[in-house]
Amino acid sequence: MFRIDKRVFEKFPELIVGVLVCKNLDNSSSSEDVIKEIKKQEDRIRKEYDSQTLSQEQKIDVWRRAYSFFGAKPKDNRSSVENIYKLVLQGSSIRHINKLVDAYNLISLKYMLPVGGEDLNKIKGDIFLTISEANEAPVLLLGDKEPRPPHEGEVIYKDDVSAICRRFNWREAERTKLTEETKNCILVIEGMPPATKQEVTKAVNELKDLLQKICRGEYYYKILDAKEAEIHF
Repeated sequence: MFRIDKRVFEKFPELIVGVLVCKNLDNSSSSEDVIKEIKKQEDRIRKEYDSQTLSQEQKIDVWRRAYSFFGAKPKDNRSSVENIYKLVLQGSSIRHINKLVDAYNLISLKYMLPVGGEDLNKIKGDIFLTISEANEAPVLLLGDKEPRPPHEGEVIYKDDVSAICRRFNWREAERTKLTEETKNCILVIEGMPPATKQEVTKAVNELKDLLQKICRGEYYYKILDAKEAEIHF
């Protein structure tokens, strides 16, 4: 099961989370079509946006304000969507990781929404999007050398072991990352105004259709909000 803690909605009442459950995947090799589409999105972004004013875009600023709410400095802790846009605007190309990550990076670029995912076979127990407590277990994040615990009051995804993603969508855990061996996973697309429920639903459907094409497998999704806050898998 994946559930959003009601305390998260008390702080962010208009939060929308599209949850896509993916099973029996083939995540090996790569998709040249997806890599080409990422390149097209990179070219579009460089034409439409500027690195100096990116933080003023409403879909970027909403996450900056969310991070500030629990004490994270936006300049030092960029949301996943701001980070990927910043990389593109600085002239970098989004590198190939695996088909799942490539596909969700494409959707993030296209819709300017944070997208992430975890390997369900590495999850212990249920998953919660919740508010971190003072005694959270240390977690090794992607790119770090040492595990560190979340700060009290952060919005985190966690299972029975530890956090699996800190500060909504800032950085994910090494333990549950998606790899070419991933067979079952959960992907999330997060939205807050000006992003709408309809837009998040469209992005989830596009991601589902893309993955069915390149990874095969079975898929189902649910759009979670303050009225309906859990999905079973």
